[in-house]
Amino acid sequence: MDLFAGISVTNYEVAVAWYSQLLGAEPAFLPNNIEAVWELAEHRYLFIEVVADHAGHAQHTLFVEDFDATLAAISTRGLEPAVRETYENGVRHATFYDPDGNEISYGGAPL
Repeated sequence: MDLFAGISVTNYEVAVAWYSQLLGAEPAFLPNNIEAVWELAEHRYLFIEVVADHAGHAQHTLFVEDFDATLAAISTRGLEPAVRETYENGVRHATFYDPDGNEISYGGAPL
């Protein structure tokens, strides 16, 4: 299965900088001057696009194998989750908000 998930933003430069900081890499490619694309895994992409009227409404959760290591790496790049929770079933969840208010979360298996 392939994935190409989009996030609407208002400011291209600000969004590229923030997502590069969150994801720990520069975009994989830049299709044009209002889009940037990161490859999260083979055939799985996250992209931002300037669409001001839709900005701030995305909700994406990325499940990662090593939740603690992922959050530690993001922390070294200067970002901390706005919310950290552990659900009754033990699944862990950390939520970040980009400058437009889009919600990007990381999920991880129980300890």
